Formats: sequence, structure tokens, C-alpha cells
Amino acid sequence: MGLCGLALPILLAGLAAAQPAAPVQTLRTAEAVVRVAGEPPLAAARVALPFRWADQAPRQAGGATLTLELPPLPAGGDDRLHGLLFEALGNQAAVYVGDRLVARWGQLGDPTFDAGRGPRLVRLPADLVEGAAAPLPLRIELSFQPQRGGGVSVVRWAPLAQLEALEARERLWRNTLSLVYAAGLLLMGGLAAGLWWYQRDPLYGCFSLAALAGTLRNLDQSGLQMPLPWPWWGAVVAMSYAVHIALLARFVTLALHQPSRAVLRLLSGILWTAVGLAGLAFALRLPALWTGALALLCGGGIAAVPGVLGDAVKGRHPTAHALLVAGLLAIAAGLHDLLRVRIGLGGASWVPLTPHAMFGFVLILAGMVVARYSRSVHEYRDLARSLDARVAERERQLTAAMDALQTQREQQAVLLERQRLMREIHDGVGSQLVGLLNLVGRPGADPAVMEAQVKLALDELRVAVDSLQPLEGDLTVVLATLRYRLQPRLEAAGLTLEWEVDSLPPRADVTPQTAMQIQRILLEGFTNVLRHAQARRIRLEAHWHAGPPERMEIVLADDGRGFAADGQPAGGQGLPSMRSRAAAIGATLTVASAPGEGAALRLDWPVRR
Repeated sequence: MGLCGLALPILLAGLAAAQPAAPVQTLRTAEAVVRVAGEPPLAAARVALPFRWADQAPRQAGGATLTLELPPLPAGGDDRLHGLLFEALGNQAAVYVGDRLVARWGQLGDPTFDAGRGPRLVRLPADLVEGAAAPLPLRIELSFQPQRGGGVSVVRWAPLAQLEALEARERLWRNTLSLVYAAGLLLMGGLAAGLWWYQRDPLYGCFSLAALAGTLRNLDQSGLQMPLPWPWWGAVVAMSYAVHIALLARFVTLALHQPSRAVLRLLSGILWTAVGLAGLAFALRLPALWTGALALLCGGGIAAVPGVLGDAVKGRHPTAHALLVAGLLAIAAGLHDLLRVRIGLGGASWVPLTPHAMFGFVLILAGMVVARYSRSVHEYRDLARSLDARVAERERQLTAAMDALQTQREQQAVLLERQRLMREIHDGVGSQLVGLLNLVGRPGADPAVMEAQVKLALDELRVAVDSLQPLEGDLTVVLATLRYRLQPRLEAAGLTLEWEVDSLPPRADVTPQTAMQIQRILLEGFTNVLRHAQARRIRLEAHWHAGPPERMEIVLADDGRGFAADGQPAGGQGLPSMRSRAAAIGATLTVASAPGEGAALRLDWPVRR
């Protein structure tokens, strides 16, 4: 019993919650009195809803009074607030229940406001509806402008909560989404314009113009206040809509392939014809011209289907399937808007579907931009990898070439060094050995002379060997090495060597060849002093002169017997040979001497940069 006592209230509450809400009643007929501008009112007649002014006087302005009865709502409902919902109402309207004004949109006959661009919800006062057992009289006063799509949809009569949900859904479908589409078209149109500016791709330029033209149509459908008076605004919207549709058809052909001149001329002809018909329709008040323009645009879209279908079947373009689906949806939406919204066949409608279908092309362009960007990134990466491989291969080839060149240079240097050594040995040691051989072959040769010849040959050999040592441009090392080689001979001959050599800076032109020439010049000078000068002291100086010009000076002087300035030491090897060696390294050799005053050998070697 306890469980049943608990279950019974729950069951009753569930049954109460399950009670259906009051149904939405739809009124589909009305008594209408039509008034065409400049003509007497027509007699009252029963008309079916929706009521379209385009079916009464499409080229003229006017008005109408529609009378309906609101049937009593089912009894027992808890809803105290009720309302009326119109899918479309206008162009300007006033709604009365009984003699009481319950809603007004614009002033009757004032074209600055259009109530027909969105659903209209009338919230009825509670005291007007509450307790009403008999039908309530409903009167709708309307005014219309030609070519503006004015009229009255079916009337929905129900509790307010249900109608608010329906009104929110219809407003989302007609107005809010139009604002979203306008923002999307504006954004993608700007992006396409930027891409066209940098790439000059006709695909992006075409879509940019189409998107910007479609933005006006969507802004008009959003229900915002018009920036221009009617019918100027209507003409602008119609022409921009024609541009929007025609350029999107051109965009589809450009996205699939490079169209022929004939196709481009056909699309251009459709574009300008539709734009011209739209402008003339409003200028001449001939709605049939705008209807013909819409039919022409639909026909152009249908004519493009076979080409798109062929590309989709053959798979020649990655976006062909998406373009085919979007194109078919756009054509279906265009036919719906032409037949039902524009002409009113099959039950008139005030909700155009073309803006919803056309937004698919925005998504397709976004996908194409992403795909092209991704493809470009992959191509750049492949190119970078290819360039890296080519650079690496070229570096390998250059390294191999440099190695081969270095090997060749080393071999050339070795060959040149061999040739130099052969020449020096031939000219120096070889000549001394030949002289020694001649002495040996003579009867009664002087051993002292033979010994001097042997020592001179050894000195020549040592100079050749010393020139092979690494110098690093240091001439001081060259002079010190020569001193080390000759010091024993000088001491044995009783000569005192006075050494005055500055700290000489390194020179890049002090090479084994130049070192050999300097050593041979000085060796020749020392040898002449030992043989002929009868000196007691010999002095070697080396100084650096900063200049200008920068130069190095080497002086070899003795205090011997000297010789005439225009001659040469008796029995010497000859000053011409020493001057020739000096000239070979870019230096100048001068000799200063006088009988009884010794001799001075001066080598002036300038720095050449």
C-alpha cells in the first residue's frame, strides 16, 4: 500500500506533463479588399493565403485589407499569453484584433521600411485573448510597392511560447544566417582579392568580385535598414545578385580548367545580359525582365553541369566532385527561388534558398586555398631537398676538384723545388766541384787552394739545404743561419764578425727562392772577403726602414785593402752575377770601395704590396 501511495502521485504528475500543448492553428484563407493605386477598390473577395501583391498588380503600388477570424483555442490550456506569427508581412503593415491595434511595421505607404524581409511575431495582450469563447476578428492593413515581394503568408495562431520558438528558427534561417554569409563572403572576398593582387590569378579575381557582389544580397536579406531609397536599392541588389551568380559560374569553370574563349564569351554575355535586364526591370517597372534574368542565370548554370560532371567522372581535378555537388545544389536552390519565391508556383514561399547554397562555394574556395598552400609547401620542401642534394653534390665535386688542384699544386711545387735545387746545385756546388776537379788534375796543385775550394762547395751545399727549412717570412732566421754556417770559417781565417741585425718584421715575399738568392749574394761577398780582402773585421748590418717607401737594407762591409770603384775584387766571382741575383728578387745591389779603405756591399730591398 505504501508503494502504491508513492507511485500514484508520480503517475499523475507524468500524465499531466505528457498533456500535449495547444496545437498551432494555421489560417489559410482571408477576406481581401484590394486597392490598386489610381484605381477604385476592388470588391471584397475570399483569397487563399499566402497572398502575393505580384499576383494582383505587379507594376503598380497599392494596398489591401485582409479580414480573418481567430478561432478559439482549445480549453484547458495553461498558457495565458498568445500570439500571431507571419512568415512574411508587408511591405508595410498594421495588425488589429477587433478594433485594437496590436502591431505596426512602418507607416502605410512609406517605402523607407520593408516589413517583408523576415518573420513577424505579434504578441497579443493577455486581456484581449483571455476568456474569449467566440472567434476574434483579425484585420490586417497592408501597403505595397511594385517589385518588392510584398504580401501575407499563412497566419499561425498559438500560445506565445510555441510561436517564439518557431519565430527564432525562421529568423535564424532567413536573417541571422544571411549576416553570417555576408561576413563570410566579405572575408573570403577580401582574401581572394589579396591573393589576386599578389598572384594575378583570374580564379581569385573572379571569386573576389563574386563574393563582394553577393555580400549586398545577403545584407539585404538580413533585415538591416536599407542605405538607399526604393526602388534604387532594389535595382542595386538585383544587379549585384546577377553579378554574383554569373561570376560564380565563371569561377567554377576556372577552378576546373582553363576555359576556351567561346566559354568565356558565353559567360560574359550571360553576365551583362542579366545585369542589363535587372536594371531595366526596375527602371521600366517590368518585373518580367528580372524574372527572365533569373531564368537566364539558371539556364547558364544548367548548361555548365555537363562539363563539371565530365571532370568529376574522369577525376581530372581534385575539387570537381565538390564543385559538382555545390553546383547542383545551387541550381536546385535557384529553381526553387525562381519558381516558388519569384513566380509563386507550387505554393508561394518567401524564404530564398540560393544564399544558403551559394555559401558552399566559399567553403570550396577555402579548401582550394588550403590545398594550394599545402601543395606549395610540399613543393617548396621538395625543391629545398632537391637543392640541398644538388648543393651537396656540387660541394662534393668542388671539394674533389679542390683536392685535385691542391694535389696538382703540391706536385707542381715539388717539381719546381726540384728544378730549383738542381739549378742551384748545378750553378753552385756543381761549379765548385768542377773547379776542384780541375785543380786535382793539375800537377803540383796547391793543397790550400784545393781545401778552400772544397769548403766553398760545402758552403754552397749547406745554403741549398738551408733554403729548404720553413721560414715563415722571417729574414732574421735566414741571416742567422748563414752566420751559423760561416762562423767557423771566419774564425779560422782570423776575421772578427760584427753583427748588427735589427728585429726585422716578417715579409710574405721571403720564400725559399728569395732566401737562396740573398744567401748566395752574401756568401759570395763573404767568400771574396776571405779570399782577397786581407781584412781583420767584417760587419753585417740589416735594418728596416718604415719609409715611405718601406724597405729592408742589408750591408756587408770589411776593413780590407779595397779595390777601385769601377773594378771588382781580383779573382772574384764577379759583381754582375751578384747584381743579377739581386734583380731577381726586386732588390738593388751597390758596391762602395776604394784602395786601402775596404769595401761595402749594400742590398736595398723595397717592400712591394
